[in-house]
Amino acid sequence: MGIGLILLVLIVVFLFYGVSIYNKLVRLRTLVDEAWSGISVQLKKRHDLIPNLVETVKGYATHERETFEQVTQARANAMNATDVKSQEAAENNLNAALIKLLAVAEQYPQLKANENFMQLQNQLSVIESDIEKSRRYYNGTVREKNIVIDTFPSNIVAGMFHFTKSPFFELENEEEKAVPQVKF
Repeated sequence: MGIGLILLVLIVVFLFYGVSIYNKLVRLRTLVDEAWSGISVQLKKRHDLIPNLVETVKGYATHERETFEQVTQARANAMNATDVKSQEAAENNLNAALIKLLAVAEQYPQLKANENFMQLQNQLSVIESDIEKSRRYYNGTVREKNIVIDTFPSNIVAGMFHFTKSPFFELENEEEKAVPQVKF
């Protein structure tokens, strides 16, 4: 009777431990989904702002048609992305197109002084900052989820219930990669 009771207690303890791991994995999956939703909201704000920015620049730089088309196409691709990796690639292309658009704006002093353009550029800057914060939160929740999926013994429960690792969301920022120029 003593061994049977000990065995029953061990089974109950392992069962509760398995349930707690399962619940933790569900919680982490939900946090990752919620974090991705936050990124989606910020990206939508950015996508909605871009046509206004393009139209404002168009008013001053009518001969930059190729740049406008690149931005428009990159925005459409970003809006139609269906998963994290395709969204990442599309947003990186959109970043490159926006950099070109803002470079065009630099060539027109009257545009840079335009109040509407300055306001749109400031809004874009705020949105970019919000995207960065959302991306960090998302990647942090992905990291936590992936650690639980990879570590023993939670990897056993994760495998039993088909929990999979989530991809990180990385946006390339060419400005961050550039080596700072020091001039005296």
